[in-house]
Parts: sequence; C-alpha cells; structure tokens
Amino acid sequence: MTIERRVADVFNFYRDFQNLPRFLGDVMASEQIGPATFRWTIRGPLGVRVSSTVRLIEERTNQLLRYETTAAPGMRTHWTVQFTPGSDPGRTEVHEVLKTPFGRLGRIALTLAGKPPAAEVAANLRRLKQILETGKVTDTEHAVAGKFGRRFVGDHRHPA
Repeated sequence: MTIERRVADVFNFYRDFQNLPRFLGDVMASEQIGPATFRWTIRGPLGVRVSSTVRLIEERTNQLLRYETTAAPGMRTHWTVQFTPGSDPGRTEVHEVLKTPFGRLGRIALTLAGKPPAAEVAANLRRLKQILETGKVTDTEHAVAGKFGRRFVGDHRHPA
C-alpha cells in the first residue's frame, strides 16, 4: 500500500498501538499494559468480545514492526509490518504479513468464519491510508458493523 505521507509519520502513527482501533476492522480498544505489551479488545463474529494480549517483539524505527499474540507457542498470531520510502520523500510503502495459527488450515477456518486474513489485511491497510491522508475512514469492508460510521452505496446510504 502506498501512503502519501513521510515514512516517519506513517511508522510513528502505526507504532502507537493506541491508534490501531482507528483503522483495524475488529480491534475496538488497545490498552498498553507493559513496556511492549498491549491488551486488545476485539469484536468477533456474532458480536462476541474477546481480549487478547499482544507483544511487540521487534522494532526498527521507520522500517519494521513485528508483534504477536501471547498465546501458547503454535497458537500465536504474528504480524510483520514493513515501512519503506516511496518514490519521493512524501510517500511510504507499507507491506503487512499476517501469520495465523495452524497455517493454511487456520486461514481456511477464518475464511469460513467470515474473516479471510488476506482481505482483512488489505482492508486495514486501505483504512490506514485513508486516515493518514484524509483524517477519516470510509472503507468499512471487513470491519465490525457500524464501527466506521456509514458508507454510500449507489445513491442510498446503507449501514456498514
């Protein structure tokens, strides 16, 4: 995803985990509970709320963030987010990789539950781009219904 902002701006916004609920589709809250540990409140299918502890495991300023859930080994979800300068100083390329527990089987299960990982990552990056470039989120794909307001479909307003 190309974002029309400087690398430092994009990295610092993303690195502040308090900002994540502003663009992640199912993260409703992020609370720092340790130097590199956060408690996320996630709303899943059927409105079920789940708390998850997430730990920042690697950080290279303006380049890379790696974080993971603190579940038992083999049950952890891992994220890697890379930030690279774009074709000019006011542009940043952001690449995110999500690794779910159980590999392909885990991805299939999430897709069947209505949470396809690749589509969610893409939607989250589009919302990150929107919030950093325009200050507001209009993309409601793969997000909790109503979290980002309403969207236009044709000439009629429909709930997200």
